[in-house]
Amino acid sequence: MSKELTKEYNRRKFLTFLGKAGIGVIAFPTFLTNCGTKSNPTISNELAEEYLDKLKKTPLKGLIPSDKDDLLLAEGLNYQTLIKWGDKISDTDTFGFNNDFICYIPLDENNPKEGLLWVNHEYTNPLFVSGFNKYEFENPREHRSKDQITKELYNVGGSIIRIKEENGTWKVIPNDAYNRRVTGHTPISLNWDEPIEGKTEVIGTNSNCSGGITPWNTFLTCEENYADCFGESEYDESNVKSHKESRYGWEQFYNYPPEHYGWVVEIEPKTGKAQKHVALGRFAHECCTLFELEDKRVVAYSGDDTNDEHLYKFVSSKAGSLKEGTLYVADTINGKWLSLDWESQPILKSKFKNQTEVLVRVREAAKLLGATELNRPEDIEIDPITGHILISLTNNKPKGDYHGSILKIEETDGAFDSLTFKASTYLAGGEESGFSCPDNLAFDLSGNLWMTSDISGDSMNREDKPYAPFKNNSLFVIPRYGEDAGKVIRVASAPRDAELTGPWFSPDGKTLFLSVQHPGELTRDLQNPTSKWPFDEDNIPKPAVVAIKGDLIEKMNFLNQI
Repeated sequence: MSKELTKEYNRRKFLTFLGKAGIGVIAFPTFLTNCGTKSNPTISNELAEEYLDKLKKTPLKGLIPSDKDDLLLAEGLNYQTLIKWGDKISDTDTFGFNNDFICYIPLDENNPKEGLLWVNHEYTNPLFVSGFNKYEFENPREHRSKDQITKELYNVGGSIIRIKEENGTWKVIPNDAYNRRVTGHTPISLNWDEPIEGKTEVIGTNSNCSGGITPWNTFLTCEENYADCFGESEYDESNVKSHKESRYGWEQFYNYPPEHYGWVVEIEPKTGKAQKHVALGRFAHECCTLFELEDKRVVAYSGDDTNDEHLYKFVSSKAGSLKEGTLYVADTINGKWLSLDWESQPILKSKFKNQTEVLVRVREAAKLLGATELNRPEDIEIDPITGHILISLTNNKPKGDYHGSILKIEETDGAFDSLTFKASTYLAGGEESGFSCPDNLAFDLSGNLWMTSDISGDSMNREDKPYAPFKNNSLFVIPRYGEDAGKVIRVASAPRDAELTGPWFSPDGKTLFLSVQHPGELTRDLQNPTSKWPFDEDNIPKPAVVAIKGDLIEKMNFLNQI
């Protein structure tokens, strides 16, 4: 079979995997349109056919793989840099480092062109943030200072900024009363009845990777690689606790318990007030994707982005609650959600003293129950066309999975609170498909799938690695309709060493907000950085958020155009 025929076969196979999109009867469930719109669009078959005719005449033109140090966009797209690391957002605060997840909420639902943007700040590069060059020392931890770590703690967490679109251009409103930082120094309450390591309020949030939004319009930010910051508590066969040192060495000067991190954090947009949701479990949360049931109870999906870890689901027992309810972990082999309820699971009672300990040590609890080990479950999105849950499994190099896959969960009878499901996997990554290491997923207003890649900086652009053909990380779209349906189309190529993250559409579908994270990550000398994007006066790489617009995006989001 020729390579072109193989690609065509994979296109059809992937569309089958996603599920058929009946273009004339698209109807988004109320809370699946959470990427900036609350509408419930439907279109007639006549208008749909008219749109498809237009698509046939203007096929999408994607980019070829590139190792150029620039943010490259496909024909029909342009971008503006909205905000970058170090930019002032108020008289006292600056925009943090390594921006990731983005979420936009209009201040007035009747004026979608002005609102609040939440941006995660996942981690820091001390070389840029605090001036500490780890490459100069054989044992870097021994040479850290409190002042350096204080600066690094400030540059994680997240930023809230007020933005406005004027004459087609998005702008940050400087020094607005809503502009604020949530950092590694911010006091945050625990939404739980028992203290964790003696505290009901903890200091700071860190490792903020992806996130989500609630039906009541608050931001969710997820603490992923928390063990890098303050280490981790480990237990031997006799259940004796010990401390594993962190990667960054922050606990040398800020001796915060590791148990205070690894949670889903909820942020109130207008006040910045935050709380950590213990009921959702403690692990390397990549994201938290919510669905609201008819009775206003919520279901929250989250993956543990670590090799051989698990997929979780929380089902609330009370309307609008992320506290009262039950946490489950997935057995994808048998299609069962396994309860992590201490009271009803004898095996958990034999290991842990109460439900709090189960939630703090949920990875151990999941393995005791026989949950399925997965290859780094990252972003989770609910398909607005079919209601299926898609999970990107980025890779698992020790097990020989270099390119990753996409896992699909079909809840029984389409009930999100069901305790049984059907699981299937599409081995999407590799040269045939044109991409590797799927990470963030997003559906646009028409149900097309957008996806970013996460090839690590030390693996990119190396001839001796399996990632050489893909070059820099990229943003892709997989159209649901027309002549290009099922094609994997590269629409953006990141600068050197960078990763594109946090795609989020504006309410009208005409703007795609996107993070450019860790450009120049492999830099060892500030005088000779591996990237200079975004090419400002400082001549060093800076993480930034961009606003992408153009005909291609408007064409894809056709439900708001016809």
